[in-house]
Amino acid sequence: MKLSLSILLLSVLTGCASYNGRGLQPGTASLDDVIRVMGQPAMRWQYPDGAMQLAYPRGPMGVHTFMAMFGTDGKLSSIANVLESKTLARVQQGMTKEQVLRMLGPSEPSWTVYYARRDELAWEWRYCNEWRQPARFDALFDASTGRVRSILSMTESQRGLCGERECMC
Repeated sequence: MKLSLSILLLSVLTGCASYNGRGLQPGTASLDDVIRVMGQPAMRWQYPDGAMQLAYPRGPMGVHTFMAMFGTDGKLSSIANVLESKTLARVQQGMTKEQVLRMLGPSEPSWTVYYARRDELAWEWRYCNEWRQPARFDALFDASTGRVRSILSMTESQRGLCGERECMC
């Protein structure tokens, strides 16, 4: 019984460590190390100088997307959750879809909506705001140009998504 409990506890701890890359050391960890710990990324960008970026969305109902950045030496330079208010605030009118993807990672596909009458494409991300409330951030793109037309952020409580239960992250 103790052996089974120990194995279960180790599995849980290992799963938690792989969620956000805990234990990976910037300047030391390689691409293979990151993939071994965090799994295959949802998106990958290779830059002309040899640097690389990997996106790890932890959804669909998760509130984190981790970006792993690699330097030109192929070593991990940082891992950070990008679904935070300070990053979301950097999304500005006129940005391209590619710029938003590199900043926030992919939106949940089922939360992507095209509004034909407005020729507008809406992408949505779930995040936890400064007050520990689950919230939704929307980037609304002009579908013809692929550029951000406007942005919107509301808590799930404001959207009526919490029901009777308390709505906290």
